[in-house]
Amino acid sequence: MLIIPAIDLLGGRAVRLEQGDFARVTDFGSDPVALARGFAEAGAPWLHLVDLDGARLGHWCHLDVIADIVAAAGVPVQAGGGARDLAQVEAALERGVARVIVGTATESPAMAASWAARFGERLVFSLDTRDRRVLTQGWRRASSEDPVSMAETLRDAGARRFIHTDTARDGTLGGVDRSGFSALLPLGVPVLVAGGVASYADLEAIRDAGAEGAIVGRALLQGKIELGPALRL
Repeated sequence: MLIIPAIDLLGGRAVRLEQGDFARVTDFGSDPVALARGFAEAGAPWLHLVDLDGARLGHWCHLDVIADIVAAAGVPVQAGGGARDLAQVEAALERGVARVIVGTATESPAMAASWAARFGERLVFSLDTRDRRVLTQGWRRASSEDPVSMAETLRDAGARRFIHTDTARDGTLGGVDRSGFSALLPLGVPVLVAGGVASYADLEAIRDAGAEGAIVGRALLQGKIELGPALRL
């Protein structure tokens, strides 16, 4: 199972939000490049970056920082936040991002199919959920569709990978939404699980359910989970 450290970028700093709320920010320092390099040196197979300013504004705001992390870390990087049109996806790929995370594209099956055909494995569709509904537009708009139905539509459109995030748990250390992500696994598309990971038991539950991996942010940054032991699970 993959253990992927997460770094959120806000105003050039590494931070974590609680439940996506910009009023509840924990600052983890002014050098996200050094933080990313440390994770890579500790054995992280991938890094997960989110441009929080970009998620609010609809375009990349930290692409230079992301490119610096790509160059410094030496491991593949997946990045999201602001990739709402074709040009933004291509811009990230041109700067060395291995996989671009898209959420708002889930609103349009036609767009999803077009992007999936064009980018294949280099695109990850993010299913950001709350109360069993999918959120888009930086978690500000709720879809009427449930995550499994949307995932089925995206799979049929050619999606190669999903991220499932329970936004009510994200940044809370409250444990993962086991029933939520498990419902996606029978679709046959690899799933990365995010939101609320707080313990080795959470990681074991994700592994035992058959998900591809876990995206871990606050638990690593606050020392609740150490990367070395987690990678050995």
